Amino acid sequence: MKVEQSLWTHAQGWDSGSRVRELAEADLVLVFGARALLDGRYAELREAYPRARILGCSTAGEIAGARVSDDTVVATAVAFRSTKLRSACVRVESLDRSRAAGEALAAEIGGEGLVHVFVISNGLTVNGSELVKGIIQALPPGVGITGGLAADGSRFERTLAFLDAPPDTTTVAAIGFYGPDLRVGYGSVGGWDPFGVEWEITRSNASVLYELDGQSALGLYRTFLGDHAAGLPDTGLRFPLSLRIPGAMRPIVRTLLAVNDAEGSLIFAGDMPQGSYARFMKANFDRLIEGAGLAARDSVLVLDGTGHDAGIEPELAVLISCVGRKRVLNQRVEEELEAVQAVIGPRTAMTGFYSYGELSPFARGESCELHNQTMTITLFAEV
Repeated sequence: MKVEQSLWTHAQGWDSGSRVRELAEADLVLVFGARALLDGRYAELREAYPRARILGCSTAGEIAGARVSDDTVVATAVAFRSTKLRSACVRVESLDRSRAAGEALAAEIGGEGLVHVFVISNGLTVNGSELVKGIIQALPPGVGITGGLAADGSRFERTLAFLDAPPDTTTVAAIGFYGPDLRVGYGSVGGWDPFGVEWEITRSNASVLYELDGQSALGLYRTFLGDHAAGLPDTGLRFPLSLRIPGAMRPIVRTLLAVNDAEGSLIFAGDMPQGSYARFMKANFDRLIEGAGLAARDSVLVLDGTGHDAGIEPELAVLISCVGRKRVLNQRVEEELEAVQAVIGPRTAMTGFYSYGELSPFARGESCELHNQTMTITLFAEV
């Protein structure tokens, strides 16, 4: 596997000039950038990498190595030695089409020798939970799934995603990886602290939450946030919900995406099942950074624990962290990337973005879930 990475900035354009053209034989280019910049950069990258599949999205911050930038574009080109790729793309314009979209993606890329599926989706018109359920339903058992939902900074206005076409607001895309030589590791850890009472979800519809313990969910959020309520949904990023679903192995975290004042409802990035229990969470800086390191440790264990070679060194790491973590960590945000790098090693190329949702199993052998407010890592290596 060969990897090269380039950063586009307003001041310099593509860094190092011709570097964006050195790996013209690349099979895959992952592109993460500010919404306003992606259209022009896509055309440039298509010219630079004529045979590659180009997959990417808008973000709430771009990751290149152990650095986070805003208002830039990061392009990471990968040439595989023996791994083969297959891609699929669908359009989703409403939440109720999310599961069907997942089924359609899986039907198109599923096949003999499939090892892993990496998914990029627009972040506002898709129910991530239903998307994942659709993919799982149509894939063979044992195939890993990771990925993330596009972001739009903290604006929550319009997200973009794309696969081999100019970016748009409805794209959901996936890359399937095939071949016996590919090893993939993954991990997803939060680090938030739950507090206060646990509320039963007494009225909801998919990702829309109406009532907690028979009270208006929006009203409770506003009471809880006090003076910060005027900044919803942005200020809600600092106080995600821990969601305990009866029968599930462990709680998951849900991030607020939008507020509907007319209905008195809250729209989250994934399902809020009626009869489940929700609890507010708050940040502990050190635990968030520690959580990123634990996600890296878990991803290395999965990479090494596939029943093949132990001690595999990852060649590429795709990090998808949450916009809420970035907002909370603020000037310390790069510390979570440094915690990851300390585990996986300095020779592993790192890319990724800050998202509106992360897709990953908690651990090997478990099903993929939609997460919020986590650091999710996917490692790739060829042996």
